[in-house]
Amino acid sequence: MKSNTMILHTAALLIMPLQLMFSIFLLFRGHDEPGGGFIGGLVAAGAFVLYAFAFGAEAARRILRAGPRDLLGAGLLLGLASTLPALFSGQPMLTAHWWELPLPGGDYLKLSTPLIFDIGVYFAVLGTIMTFVIGLMESEE
Repeated sequence: MKSNTMILHTAALLIMPLQLMFSIFLLFRGHDEPGGGFIGGLVAAGAFVLYAFAFGAEAARRILRAGPRDLLGAGLLLGLASTLPALFSGQPMLTAHWWELPLPGGDYLKLSTPLIFDIGVYFAVLGTIMTFVIGLMESEE
């Protein structure tokens, strides 16, 4: 199901980058404010679905750069990986851990297991929705 309207094509090309940036904002904002991996993944999936409606399922696969099922699997693996530091230190499974990595210039990059978990949820939601949508679009052809 590929649309031939110039309005949808133009809208998809203009709105998609904004939606993806907003989804990243929601992903990183989710630790202290409403948002996080789930809603960020939904917004990103909405961007790719809009692109798929405008240009077709194959174009959406190309712009995703990874298969939707691969994204789903990567998300599940990241979610599992976020539990390992706690297990290795003898703490309960989802106990949060934080690290500060030094950057050039004296700044620090702060990483945490909740962030890794949220990124996993983001990829799992994006992969799940895109698997459904692309599968449905390809079954109609």
